[in-house]
Amino acid sequence: MLLQRAILDAIVRGEVSVQFRRWTRPSVKVGTVLRTAVGELEVESLRTVALERITKADARRAGTTVEDLQGWLSRREGTVYRIGLRYLQPDRRVALREDDALDDAAVRELAARLDGIDARSKRGPWTREVLRLIEARPAELAAELAASLGREKLPFKADVRRLKELGLTESLEIGYRLSPRGRAFLEREPAVGGPPSPIA
Repeated sequence: MLLQRAILDAIVRGEVSVQFRRWTRPSVKVGTVLRTAVGELEVESLRTVALERITKADARRAGTTVEDLQGWLSRREGTVYRIGLRYLQPDRRVALREDDALDDAAVRELAARLDGIDARSKRGPWTREVLRLIEARPAELAAELAASLGREKLPFKADVRRLKELGLTESLEIGYRLSPRGRAFLEREPAVGGPPSPIA
């Protein structure tokens, strides 16, 4: 569920608390936590509504006018849903990725997490290779990074999201870069017994 930055900022300020979407099947449910550019949002409510029953008050709470909202929804197919949203907290990954004070125990814990991901991968180990690739080629299109490994873009992006969950990478407008935590991990892992895994 994509939200424009202006709407996200208004949700944080408490000015917007609902959104409307037209879906053939809902992409969220009550309790879903959305990670966004401004932090985490929670879906508080989800219900269907007839297009013609959307009120001016509904539209105002969605950050728009009823005319614009009904016009936008009328150009889409599916059932109209009213989604109640509330701001939870800043994205915890932001603080995590800035934490580069990694002692040996923290490095070993991260290494074990990455080893576990590699062990479960059907194509074999990939985590250090992707980290080193992002280190060497920041702010490069995901499609180009994926192609350099002989991979498709979408599965590659899914893998990078797993590294992001550990606070090791950051998404840019184009491509990625290592976070301070990611850089510290790659620098310290060889010293505590991990593989350097350079890119050829």
